[in-house]
Amino acid sequence: MNKIIIASLVVFSAMGANAAQADEGMWTFDNFPSATVKTKYGVTVDEAWLDRVRSAAVRLSSGCSASIVTPNGLVLTNHHCVRDCAQNLSTPQVDYVKDGFAAATGADERLCPGMQAEILSGISDVTDTVTKASAGKTGQDFVKARDAAIAEIEKTGCTGREANYRCQVITLYQGGQYKLYTYRKYSDVRLVFAPELQTAFFGGDPDNFNFPRYDLDFSFVRLYENGKPVATPQHLTWSAKAPKEGEPVFVAGNPGSTQRLLTADQLESLRDFILPETLLQFSELRGRLIRFSEESAEHARIADDTLFGIENSFKALHGEEKTLSDPPFIEAKRHADADLRAKIAADPKLSQAIGDPWAETAKIQADRKALNLPYGFMEARAGLRSDLFFYARALVRAAVERTKANGDRLPEYTDSRLALLEKRVLDAEPVYPELEQVVLEFWLSKLRENLTADAAGTKTFLGKESPEALAAKLAASKLGDPALRKQLWDGGLAAIKASDDPLIRFVLATDETSRGIRKEYEQRVTGPSDRAAEQIAKARFAIYGTSAYPDATFSLRLSYGRVAGWTDNGTTVRPFTYFSGLWDRATGHFPFDLAPKWQAAQGKVNKDTVFDLTTDNDIIGGNSGSPLVDAKGQVVGAIFDGNIESLGGAFAFDDSVNRAVAVSTAAITEGLEKVYGQKELVRELTGK
Repeated sequence: MNKIIIASLVVFSAMGANAAQADEGMWTFDNFPSATVKTKYGVTVDEAWLDRVRSAAVRLSSGCSASIVTPNGLVLTNHHCVRDCAQNLSTPQVDYVKDGFAAATGADERLCPGMQAEILSGISDVTDTVTKASAGKTGQDFVKARDAAIAEIEKTGCTGREANYRCQVITLYQGGQYKLYTYRKYSDVRLVFAPELQTAFFGGDPDNFNFPRYDLDFSFVRLYENGKPVATPQHLTWSAKAPKEGEPVFVAGNPGSTQRLLTADQLESLRDFILPETLLQFSELRGRLIRFSEESAEHARIADDTLFGIENSFKALHGEEKTLSDPPFIEAKRHADADLRAKIAADPKLSQAIGDPWAETAKIQADRKALNLPYGFMEARAGLRSDLFFYARALVRAAVERTKANGDRLPEYTDSRLALLEKRVLDAEPVYPELEQVVLEFWLSKLRENLTADAAGTKTFLGKESPEALAAKLAASKLGDPALRKQLWDGGLAAIKASDDPLIRFVLATDETSRGIRKEYEQRVTGPSDRAAEQIAKARFAIYGTSAYPDATFSLRLSYGRVAGWTDNGTTVRPFTYFSGLWDRATGHFPFDLAPKWQAAQGKVNKDTVFDLTTDNDIIGGNSGSPLVDAKGQVVGAIFDGNIESLGGAFAFDDSVNRAVAVSTAAITEGLEKVYGQKELVRELTGK
């Protein structure tokens, strides 16, 4: 880990939040440091600018970000953000992932199953309501009281508007603040254009999280309502020109998760047993999926998206593990914790109010370790990547939870979340039994291996079956049929109990055990951890106020920075790649082989067009597809990756080496017009 990161942890704690280095920060739109940006870059980010960008920023249920770029609901995102959509629309005869997709007319734009787009329309502070509800409670009582209050706020906030709006309470500063985010939602999202996989992911896994890059990682979807494209007057203006080196730029997106506010003890738990166990599982599953893919071209096609997700996650988590394995990093975090504790101790009134949440957090880690594997295999990651298991558990639990009062349900089944869950369950998507058997067999074999054959949980899930035999039976489930899923969803608990589907019966037989380990985990880990984090957050607010940014929570944020390269072990990395470099990098062999259209395009495109670029904006996973915006509010690129150094950004930010990677709108425009012949799409984008 770079020494600048270590130093920044110490300085941040000693001097307060204003000491955050350079362009660090994933800021909420209601607390953006406009004055700092004005002083540093001379750019005015006023309320009008923020409202315009916010109104065009999109959150996708695929776990990505996006932006509206025309008046007719056209949305720019990454190819890998719609890869699942393209695969769901594909058949053994037509592979839209491999060969790309282009809608010839509006009538040819295809619904993306399960995808929902959301645009933030309002923010309100509900901290007092939530914290008062959970005051004085501990363990699972704390979790239940907090979650019940959140469920009521979300339901009340969108009452009468549920068809078009979604209300979500966002936890900020580890429980220091709770904000109600109101989203305008669009459940009809259709694929418009996606390039070939070879073009969008040129260089494959070897180039992933690296730079230079030559990826045209973009796609377009369109928002529909009542069967027609949505009118979107609040959209970002498209720029066909790339930004210049040193130019100030902004990233508006939904970073997924950072852990910069965790204590040293919590980070050590991640380092010592959570990340290692996850990496072991992902590594072995990756091997099984590769073996499966090598069995036939069809196996390779149907496993592509799952394998990509595993490989991408493995590389990201391995980078996080390397960061946490550097002893000076944890040492610096302990120093930062100690400094904040000293400030609290110096204020007797504050000290009495806060107590010692660090000591409480340290004690919790033993329970966290003891419950990590049983909780993971039987609840948090049960079924692993199985679509059929997801359907079965969602159907069973929804049927049970809908019989309860809203505030008494599991959070994922409250009224504010049911509509999206119902869409995910009922939308038609292909299910591949042979792939299902692979992932189910892996999950069950690892459950037995890690919990041991004699464990009560193993006996509940496997009985006297082998993982192989049970997986084969479960993969024969008929839940791949959306008509059956709708029948079970609409029929409620009576239909679920009457079902003879093997996976429905399996979930009914095991769910009491799954819920039991969840309850125990909430009692011994989640509740105490969240309660302690809330106390630490109160201390931070008392000392620093709101001049710091909160950890990422897959909610809309805005980061600022500039187009910049970096120095890597004495070598200067320039911030741009150009079309000319694509053919220099191509070898003709996977993953550096060019798609046929690009093999023929060398003399057609302007070789000096900026292809990909790097900036020092603070990003993390979930920012994929985020618009890169210039000072005028024009979109000049789409974030699709970070460099390898950025993986440590989950825990700290180093402006000297952490870089975001974007595909330029200049490259997208040039490719659409001269390689793909998409002149109408270019006209829509540019207004010409």
